[in-house]
Amino acid sequence: MQSAPFYADLAEGPEGGKAYWIVAEDGVRIRIGVWPGQGSGLSGTVLLFPGRTEYIEKYGINAADLCGSGLHVAAVDWRGQGLADRPTDDPMLGHVGDFSEYQLDVAAVVKAADELGLPKPWFLLAHSMGGSIGLRALMEGLPVTAAAFSAPMWGIDMSALTRPFAWGLSWTSRILGFDKGYAPSTLPEAYVISEPFKTNRLTRDPEMYEYMIRQVEAQPGLKLGGPSLRWLYEALSETRRLSRLPSPDVPCLTVLGTDEDVVDPRRVHDRMARWPGGVLEISEGARHEVLMEDAQTRGHITACLTHFFQTYQFPKASGPQASFVCPDHQSQAPSHRLQQGNA
Repeated sequence: MQSAPFYADLAEGPEGGKAYWIVAEDGVRIRIGVWPGQGSGLSGTVLLFPGRTEYIEKYGINAADLCGSGLHVAAVDWRGQGLADRPTDDPMLGHVGDFSEYQLDVAAVVKAADELGLPKPWFLLAHSMGGSIGLRALMEGLPVTAAAFSAPMWGIDMSALTRPFAWGLSWTSRILGFDKGYAPSTLPEAYVISEPFKTNRLTRDPEMYEYMIRQVEAQPGLKLGGPSLRWLYEALSETRRLSRLPSPDVPCLTVLGTDEDVVDPRRVHDRMARWPGGVLEISEGARHEVLMEDAQTRGHITACLTHFFQTYQFPKASGPQASFVCPDHQSQAPSHRLQQGNA
């Protein structure tokens, strides 16, 4: 396993972060980044599955929060983004031939985590598109003790009028050979560069938005623009397939903002309502990047995640899954702003 570039100054994560090149079964080179645990409270490793357009360094601040509790964090650059191999001549195009290809990346991450000796138990933390990849991986036996999701892409937020158009155009693009064109209303530029903070859909926090801008301006190779029509078709198809399958038998916590308008909140509520014992934590006023909101919100979510991972750190010693509750924002007493799936 060879060392890969890692922009520690941009990540602003915990000390000791490193990155490595790893190769998926089909020969695609991707990147894995690892931060060691800094505290003594918890043990284990969080496998962090980022969303579309994202990259390892974007999660440096979150890694600092998690590593401070003792957990290791391992994040990945999916194929087609970050410093991983990109499949088209246009490096700004977010493209994938089939969503099953991401499972080859997952397998490579699991193999690398074993080779690096990352401590167990392993936990999953998956955001947005990473939530779709992560759910499929769980259904196929991803070896984690518990799974947490942030605004998971179990559906894409679209109006009733837009959805049939998106299906029709993306399907037709495959047949007629223009599936490597940009999806409508998207641009060949990073969202945080093209969208002013005032109208962004990611975060209410100007400092976190500036953090994202600063990273891609300093390292343009991390940038990714809009998705291809092929990616859109594959995403619509995969989320529909997943919606028809039962939830895996893994403890689950999902965090969703009330101002979510990137992924489909209805699909998230539906999935969690039928995840036995699963907990859905609603973050008031949060946008899509729930993990990158203001410091107070982020602190609450971190406390929620670490409490969740602690609850299932020793599965045989843990009580029933439904006994987990997030700590309250202020008192650290159990929060009641949650919904639990059917047991």
